[in-house]
Amino acid sequence: MAAKRKAAKRRKAAARGRAAAQRPASRHAFDTGLDKNAANYAPLTPVTFLARAAATAPRHTAIVHGAIRRSWAETYRRCRQLASALRRHGVRRLDTVALMAPNTPAAYECAFGVPMAGAVLNAMNVRLDAATIAFMLDHGEATVLITDTEFAPVIAEALSLARRKLLVIDVADPEGPGGARVGTIEYEDFLAAGDAEDDWLMPRDEWDALALNYTSGTTGNPKGVVYHHRGAYLNAVGNVMVWNLPSRPVYLWTLPMFHCNGWCFPWTMAAMLGTNVCLRRVEAKAIFDAIRDHRVTHFCGAPIVLGLLINAPEEMRADPTHTVEVMTAASAPPAAVIEKMERMGFHITHVYGLTEVYGPAVVCEWDPAWNAEPAEARATLKARQGVRYPVLEGLMVADPATLEPVPSDGATIGEVFMRGHIVMKGYLKNPKATTAAFKGGWFHTGDLGVMHANGYIELKDRSKDIIISGGENISTIEIEGVLYRHPDVVEAAVVARPDEKWGETPCAFVMLRAGAKAGAEDIIAHCRRNLAHFKCPRTVVFGPLPKTSTGKIQKFVLRERARAL
Repeated sequence: MAAKRKAAKRRKAAARGRAAAQRPASRHAFDTGLDKNAANYAPLTPVTFLARAAATAPRHTAIVHGAIRRSWAETYRRCRQLASALRRHGVRRLDTVALMAPNTPAAYECAFGVPMAGAVLNAMNVRLDAATIAFMLDHGEATVLITDTEFAPVIAEALSLARRKLLVIDVADPEGPGGARVGTIEYEDFLAAGDAEDDWLMPRDEWDALALNYTSGTTGNPKGVVYHHRGAYLNAVGNVMVWNLPSRPVYLWTLPMFHCNGWCFPWTMAAMLGTNVCLRRVEAKAIFDAIRDHRVTHFCGAPIVLGLLINAPEEMRADPTHTVEVMTAASAPPAAVIEKMERMGFHITHVYGLTEVYGPAVVCEWDPAWNAEPAEARATLKARQGVRYPVLEGLMVADPATLEPVPSDGATIGEVFMRGHIVMKGYLKNPKATTAAFKGGWFHTGDLGVMHANGYIELKDRSKDIIISGGENISTIEIEGVLYRHPDVVEAAVVARPDEKWGETPCAFVMLRAGAKAGAEDIIAHCRRNLAHFKCPRTVVFGPLPKTSTGKIQKFVLRERARAL
């Protein structure tokens, strides 16, 4: 009997084994037997924030622009009309819609209406020349161009150079300077041809392209950075997390919406039911007026924007009567600039990122223990780039050849690498550059920095900007930080100048405040009091500094000037 029972058990075990082998490989203890479907899964897209805003706060003010006030319900309706009109004019999924506009309601609506049509938004820098615009229209295969009439002359020239024939829509902004019409239809008339009741399109996959942003190339053609819906959604949420954004903030558009899609803040503001105060031109008086008139609570900008406020006339720059949160990035902000802004009553959050990572991806997360430090020390700590956004999976400083992380000693320089959800899909039609950028399973930023013992990174330079003098690496950012502490200096940038003996030496380009009389000897002496002598500029050039529309100093222009000295 015992033998029969054992044999029966073996047969049952064998049967269970055969049944297990026949079950699909995906079945496991936690499998519910239901695949993902419309009830439990939707591809992430930031466009859904707008639908929620319209449903949750339909009468709350979404847009302020001169005399224009629009609610979230109105904004949602207009974006749906835009999506409908684009589709009725033949725009298909993953077609490119180009945009040339400053920070206006039309630009904000394009951030939603274009992807709601299933298309890809290519917001272009308003300072571009005609040849570069033509390249982008052709390279990105734009089918539609929405353009503010202010830029009619350069757009007309670009259209004559471009190979593509496309639908051109003019935006006649009532707050703008006017301008000729180069298109076949005006924006408001185009919207009127759409139906707000038409269904708008969700992406078929969150990996679908959402936006195309071109890097500002210094040599050759710019590279087209492709964003996907997932990354934009997550970085929009990441902005909320790192900035502790409250519900219904009042956000001033000092940051260009065309720059990394406004660092994803068009979508962030919809998620938080915010009020968008549009600003066509970034000027100190307009910023201070907006803060007073609309009780602005938040704005973003490069250090050059902070410099505008710091150096504004006293009668213009009355300190805010409420706390204004400022997020700054682009070139590393000198500690002196942060210190001056916070003395004026602004609270600074320092972030760091690139076009390839949807704008900001790293934040100088503030440690409350640092509050005990003196003001200058606090500003120095805040000038570090910091730690990864919660939505960025990996951040390291490593040897660019071996990808071996550098010691966390705050001194050993390596390249900054990133990986994760908010890294671009790649460069459009540029497999060579894409492969190089992702070599080794990490995104290569091209930025050089150090890792501190507390896990915070600090940039030292772009790899192309580091100065090698007599075999020593010199950080231009370090020198610039010292220059900004000179009482007469408003703006400063340092580049390499060829030198027969040392290979290259630092050359400082400086703009002084009005009425200041500091000379080259004064500037060099100031640096020698605060830096190792081999790091000090050998040459100082005075005058305005060339900048991009996002406030970045154009060092490639300065390098050419330095070579010609």
